[in-house]
Parts: sequence; C-alpha cells; structure tokens
Amino acid sequence: MKKMNLVAVAVAASLAAAPALSVEFFGYFRAGTALSTNGTGDANYEKQKVGRLGNENDNYSEFGFRQDLQTGDKNWRVEAMLNNGNSGTNAPNSGGTVGVAQFNVQATGVLGFDKEATVWAGKRYYQRKDVHITDFYFLNTSGTGGGIENISVGNQKLSFALIDDTNSSQDTGKQYYEFDSKTGEKKLVNEKEEVKSYTADVRLANIGLWEDATLEIAGAYNFGTGTASGNTNLKADDGALVTAILHQNMTSGFNQTVVQYGNSSYGAQMADLGNGGSFDRRDDANNDAQGVRVLNWGVVSLSENWEMGHQFLAARSTDAAISSTNRMKSDHDLVSAVIRPMYQWTDSVRTIFEAGAYQENYSNAGNKKGSKFTVAQAFSMGEGFFARPEIRVYGTYLDDRSDSAQLSDKSKKKEFLMGVQVEAWF
Repeated sequence: MKKMNLVAVAVAASLAAAPALSVEFFGYFRAGTALSTNGTGDANYEKQKVGRLGNENDNYSEFGFRQDLQTGDKNWRVEAMLNNGNSGTNAPNSGGTVGVAQFNVQATGVLGFDKEATVWAGKRYYQRKDVHITDFYFLNTSGTGGGIENISVGNQKLSFALIDDTNSSQDTGKQYYEFDSKTGEKKLVNEKEEVKSYTADVRLANIGLWEDATLEIAGAYNFGTGTASGNTNLKADDGALVTAILHQNMTSGFNQTVVQYGNSSYGAQMADLGNGGSFDRRDDANNDAQGVRVLNWGVVSLSENWEMGHQFLAARSTDAAISSTNRMKSDHDLVSAVIRPMYQWTDSVRTIFEAGAYQENYSNAGNKKGSKFTVAQAFSMGEGFFARPEIRVYGTYLDDRSDSAQLSDKSKKKEFLMGVQVEAWF
C-alpha cells in the first residue's frame, strides 16, 4: 500500500506541476466474465494460436501520461505508464498488483545532423510489433535502456537501442538445505545466480519497394556479461534474431508478411511464439537451437459492410528445450490459422465471427492440437475493424484434441462459454 501511495503521489505531483491541459492521457483496457459448461468460468485456451475473441480470462489495463515540452525547435517527451493485470475475479479495490510499465524521456531535434532523429532513455515499450486478433507480439524487445531512433538514411529510418534483458538465473554449482514448510523437512536446493543479459537492437525501416509496399529489417543480438557476482562463465550461448517485415497497403486494407530466423534461445522462441525478449540463460539446453517463423496477417474490406482480419503462421525450432521445466531437447513444429470476419449493421452495431485452429508437434513429446469458434454481438464507437471502445456479448466453442489435456477442466476435451467483455484504447 505504501508503494502504491508513493506512485500515486508522484503522478499527481507531476500533473500538478505541468501547465493546464498540456498532459495527454492514453491507455488500454479489457475486462469481462463468462459462464462455462464445465463450470470453470472464463477460458484462455491457446489464444495466440486460435484467436483471442471470447477466449480471454483476465482483466488488463494500461494508463499512461505524456507531455511534450518545447525548447525552440527541440521537443522533449516525458512519458509514464501504470499497468495492472489480474484474474478478473477480484472484488473492487483488490485488483492485483499495479506496476510501472513505462517511464522515459524521448528528445527529438537535439542531434544537429538530423533534426527528425530521437534520443531516448528509460523504461519503454520499444517499437513493438503485434497481431491484434491473437494478441501475439512477434517482435518485442521492450525494457530499460536507451538509443537513437529514426535517423534519416535517404528515405529510410535507422534506429539503434541497447536494452536490459536480465531475466534468468543459472546454477552456481553449489547446493544448500532449505526448510520445506509443508513437509517439515529439509530439502537440498541448487543455488542460483542472476545472469546479466542485454539486447542490442538495430532496425532499418521504410525501405521502399513497389507501390504502397515497404520493408523493415530488424536485428536483435542478446549477449550476457556475467552473473551478479561477476562470474563470466555463462552456460547459455549468446543469440541473434533477424526479422523482415513486408508491409503492403491496399485500397481495401493492409497485409503484412513476416519472416524471422533465430538461434540459441531465439531459435527456441520461434515455435514457442517468443518475441525477442526474455532470452533464456538458465542453462545450455538451447545452445544448439535454431528456428524459423513465417507469419502473414492483415485486415481487408470484403464489401461495404464486411471486413476480415486473419493470421496464418508456421514455425519450426530444432534442438530446443521443450519448456522452461522440461529441458530435454526436441524439434518443435507449429501451424496456426485464425480468421475474424465482421459484419457492420450500423455505425455502432456489428456481428463478429472468429474461427481458429492449430497443430503443434514435438519430436519426442506429446503433440497438441485444437480449434475454437466464436460468435459475438458487439457495440462499438464508430465503424471499422479497429473501432473502440467495443462491448461484446459472445458464445465460444472450444475443442481440444491434444495428447494431454489443455482446458481448465483436465477431464474434458470440449467447452462452451457465454460471456461479456469490453475492450478500449484511447
């Protein structure tokens, strides 16, 4: 409570110190609830593979504040954001932990050789790339760091960043006894130590191709410098991730084709639907891993009243750890398809359909596959696929055909949900 009060005081003080009406308020949230035939309530069944509509069991919110401060021809953007995520079942005033997702300064016009370039430092959502209908961030190296972005190279824009990615601990080779409060006995535990890890991120955007088509190339290199005590004998190899994004604007919408290649932990992330962050440095299980991912997604207008979004994805990782707990090496393949057609009845009433299916195979572990179908009656503020806020009343059918149970009720393979949800960004 004390920490939360300090955050609230700091935000209030910054707003009070600013000139009136100069602070921009922005954010995102989603919330809802559902009934299920299995009695488990809301579901979150492989939403990045079969689609998120009618398939989310959490509440999530982001509330940001930014102010642009001008000094001559220079602009200093000060930005901060609070976020909160919880199960969606909390009573009022007990909504989980509030975090500080962003706090940074972005200065544009301070470099004499390029007045359009921006120097930044702090904690930031850094040039994230995502597919909205599956909530899949296929490139997201966000974190604490700094860099220079949008340097003009002809018509292209070049960006450099160095971002902290410390998130793993490796065994030190030592052990100690720990008291088990449940059994009342001592147990032997491997001592672990945090590994300092960083991501060097380089991007070249706005590469012109043919009419209304551009290419963006991104490279991320993750390197470790040692443990918290200065031990430089790290078990996990460094890794590289290369991404190419072809963006095609059309008179009726847009389409993106994404090709990615990674090695080491980045190789394992390709079929695991990783995003370039949280490089796994706990051991050497992914040192030989390689992976490739191909993604096509977009939104297209089919007629005056029909629009459709889609995601088609194929990925393969080789010699990769099966999971964070199962470190056995495996080849891992994933294929996924999601479509979301929408019919606009009026400027605020629409009917949305979403169908998705996936199949996932491991060379030496159980395989997974399943599908989902959702129908939602929605009310939105305006027309268009991305018009928000949007209130939805939905029915969802889930069909799990995996070797091991994936639904909340492990004894069931099918589930039907009826629920309501709101989603908004502003």
